[in-house]
Amino acid sequence: MSESTIESILEEKRLFQPPDQFSQTAHIKTIEQYKEVYEKARNNPEGFWAELAETELDWFQKWDKVLDWQPPFAKWFVNGKINISYNCLDRHLTTWRRNKAALIWEGEPGDSRTLTYAQLHREVCQMANVFKQLGVKKGDRVGIYMPMIPEAAIAMLACARIGAPHTVVFGGFSADALKNRLVDAEAKLVVTADGGWRKDAIVPLKEQVDKALIAGAPTVENVLVVKRTAQKIQMEPGRDHWWHELQKGVSGECPAEPMDSEDMLFILYTSGTTGKPKGVVHTTGGYNLYTHVTNKWAFDLQDTDVYWCTADVGWITGHSYIVYGPLSNGATSLMYEGAPRASNPGCLWDVVEKYGVTIFYTAPTAIRALMKMGEQHPNARNLTSLRLLGTVGEPINPEAWMWYHRIIGNSKCPIVDTWWQTETGGFMITPLPGATTTKPGSATLPFPGIIADIVDQEGEAVDGNNGGYLVVKHPWPGMMRTVYGDDDRFRRTYWEYIRPKNGEYIYFAGDGAHKDEDGYFWVMGRVDDVINMAGHRLGTMEVESALVSHPAVAEAAVVGKPDEVKGEEIVAFVTLEGEREANEALEKELKQHVVQEIGAIARPGEIRFTDDLPKTRSGKIMRRLLRSLAAGQEIAGDTSTLQDRSVLDKLRGGA
Repeated sequence: MSESTIESILEEKRLFQPPDQFSQTAHIKTIEQYKEVYEKARNNPEGFWAELAETELDWFQKWDKVLDWQPPFAKWFVNGKINISYNCLDRHLTTWRRNKAALIWEGEPGDSRTLTYAQLHREVCQMANVFKQLGVKKGDRVGIYMPMIPEAAIAMLACARIGAPHTVVFGGFSADALKNRLVDAEAKLVVTADGGWRKDAIVPLKEQVDKALIAGAPTVENVLVVKRTAQKIQMEPGRDHWWHELQKGVSGECPAEPMDSEDMLFILYTSGTTGKPKGVVHTTGGYNLYTHVTNKWAFDLQDTDVYWCTADVGWITGHSYIVYGPLSNGATSLMYEGAPRASNPGCLWDVVEKYGVTIFYTAPTAIRALMKMGEQHPNARNLTSLRLLGTVGEPINPEAWMWYHRIIGNSKCPIVDTWWQTETGGFMITPLPGATTTKPGSATLPFPGIIADIVDQEGEAVDGNNGGYLVVKHPWPGMMRTVYGDDDRFRRTYWEYIRPKNGEYIYFAGDGAHKDEDGYFWVMGRVDDVINMAGHRLGTMEVESALVSHPAVAEAAVVGKPDEVKGEEIVAFVTLEGEREANEALEKELKQHVVQEIGAIARPGEIRFTDDLPKTRSGKIMRRLLRSLAAGQEIAGDTSTLQDRSVLDKLRGGA
């Protein structure tokens, strides 16, 4: 497919229909079926979720009431008793799935393991019993600071099995960031590893844990260490324990604790605009159901699939769609420790080819980075096993969508562009691949049971293509319950930013969007990523897409800079393709290109060229930092999620 063909597709807003062969075997086969299910859920949300809870999950005791809604606090399946570890493991052991691969793991150096459901069940039970020996009881919090190895998922499931809420901290976080999360969660135990592999180097995880505990995390009594890299580490007698030593002779049976549906399952910290991260609380029954159903329908999970979500388990994507969602469905979930690197830029495609991956789920930032590396890497591998692609993390620009579709999907794989957040637990707006006609760059339509809308500050619906605030108007089972230890912050942050005149509570988590003539949602990004230019609201995504469509541009981030006349002026941070060099002529060319693509209103006032952009460790561009840089302000707020601080230092110094 030529560049001119791609451009014509985008200009015509070409639609991509689900392949007939895909739709024939899909869980949701037609758009008519989607609409029927959606209306059923809209008309009777509680009945809809109750029916799915009965048919899709195993309960120890049925609930008394489906939903107790005391705005903005929700309880789902009140007094129901359930265990998510049981639903992910035990119930599969009485079926043929007992000997099916549950986890396939590939290490960065090339080592690998496959755990069947029976083997994973045994390892989870052993770790749960070790937790008990270390004094962990139901309700105690456990910190998990791990590389992408099977023991990370095993630790999560072991916590869930005995009712000890976990807080997983991404293994790239600093000792200080780890300490703050352990202190806030009041963790009793930390599970870690001596180290992990990342881009041909060892990440010294145990060393970071030691620093965090020295800095002060008084509730931590024990540290359980998995041997991964075998480098020399310090082990404090009485506090630190090797997993492989405590595992010896431990029983592989541990009954799953009956948990109340509303018992806390985990705390996961997400960046706040203040210096303190928010501890997002998810509970058991509703989260189990929501991740199960969204994973099953949006990815059309089949028993023959090898499913790979490239996220880290330290993020909500890893929680919901590496561990809990796939395993609850009895799927085969792949974990990979490494990342594309100079020594092996095609490593992701090696893994797809080696294991015959059928579903591949990654972030737009990763896709753009893979584009920059070149088509030669995926073209050199056999990717014909792929049948479905997905994106997560931020809106995907149409050019990246088309590259993904054409190069990785061989123009035959539906693309599931998912909009959701740590706070929502699972997908909120997403295509259903057997039913939904897709448009490059649109997350399409709400998942059944999700009543989404676009409104103004007073909660009034916005007509047509006008941008507004993306909100959800009815509770759903996977929703966060509160900010850990801070109900007021939960209420203020998510439920009081937009207050309709009738006093109703509607959920708003910071994103702007617009709907097109077909009712499709186009997410513009965070509302603080919307630029007000002389009374016009421009989504940064729109300007970024225009810049990236220029052949010289690999990646772009756009922010607003205060301007006395216009209100805001557009500042673009741009990384270039390959050997392209920044100069004044190219800057002028790019500004004019944006004018041609969008109009004069969108012309950037300034373009700053950079080798890289500041991103979170999950791959999201940290536009908040760029806004401060553009305005000449000091960097404020939480920066613990920043992947590479040197990028920020170079931008700050103009290097």
